[in-house]
Amino acid sequence: MTGRLVLAGTPIGDVSDASARLGRVLAGADVVAAEDTRRLRRLTSELGIQLGGRVVSYFEGNERERTPELLQALVDGQTVVVVTDAGMPSVSDPGYRLVAAAIEAEVDVTAVPGPSAVLTALALSGLPVDRFTFEGFLPRKPGERGRRLDELKEEPRTMVFFEAPHRLTASLEAMAEAFGADRRTAVCRELTKTYEEVRRGPLDELVTWSKDGVRGEITIVVAGADPHKIVTGEDLAREVAKDEEAGTHRKQAIADVAKRFNVPKRTVYDAVLAARDSGK
Repeated sequence: MTGRLVLAGTPIGDVSDASARLGRVLAGADVVAAEDTRRLRRLTSELGIQLGGRVVSYFEGNERERTPELLQALVDGQTVVVVTDAGMPSVSDPGYRLVAAAIEAEVDVTAVPGPSAVLTALALSGLPVDRFTFEGFLPRKPGERGRRLDELKEEPRTMVFFEAPHRLTASLEAMAEAFGADRRTAVCRELTKTYEEVRRGPLDELVTWSKDGVRGEITIVVAGADPHKIVTGEDLAREVAKDEEAGTHRKQAIADVAKRFNVPKRTVYDAVLAARDSGK
């Protein structure tokens, strides 16, 4: 008989959000794989839980190397519980590799549901929640970050991002450039903790607010694109043609249209070339 892999959700702030089942599962595990063993010890102490099994570290830096060891424990019939610093394992946290390996080895995989920063932020944002997409952390390098956001500028679903506090302003500025300064957004900080804060407003206002410095765990929720405002390449080419007919030089017309519709000048230029090649 193979063992069982359990993904256990932990509190994202308030320790009293931990379920009674979480305590039972941790206490009964043969192995607990923790993103931070010190945080795990603190959590179990606050919950009054005595761990009976082995505790090992399982974080981004050793996830690849430790997964085979944990998989062997599962194959040998042990119960392995994975916990991260906060929230559900595998969601922008360690766990995915072990889940995939366990499934491949036909090991039973289950979960102890728990708090989620993604869902909590969505619920508090005041933005549509019927359809959404989770985008995790944006790339740290400005160029890569800009390209990622450019791919999402026509995304109609509400988008959720994680971000580090020291990169918040840069990310909000990049979002304003990609999505438009007036795109509705909510920045959720320190969810369920003592200093929980949710700031809602257009991106340009949130950029100004963030420049004073923001601390804590950050989740950003951004409204999806309005399908009625999505501009096609043909639309851009027609706008350039109109400006040219009014006497504006093509280079300036392209720059003006790019600014008007909040798109890169290269996008407008490519649209003009495409229209010319198609004879439109």
